[in-house]
Amino acid sequence: MRQAPSGRTTVPTELAALAAGVAAATIRKWASRGQLTRYGSPRRAEYDLDELYELVVRKTPSR
Repeated sequence: MRQAPSGRTTVPTELAALAAGVAAATIRKWASRGQLTRYGSPRRAEYDLDELYELVVRKTPSR
């Protein structure tokens, strides 16, 4: 987990997937579709935890 200067907390793909309860491929798919912002370097993708949680809440069907 990394705290960016902007106050954003980012995590690598594998931890983002674990936090969201989905596969790492799903995280990469969401990013490629523009649903999730990809940070980091070309070799190391990272994702904002707050943005990830908001996306998961939107995708979770209400009961």
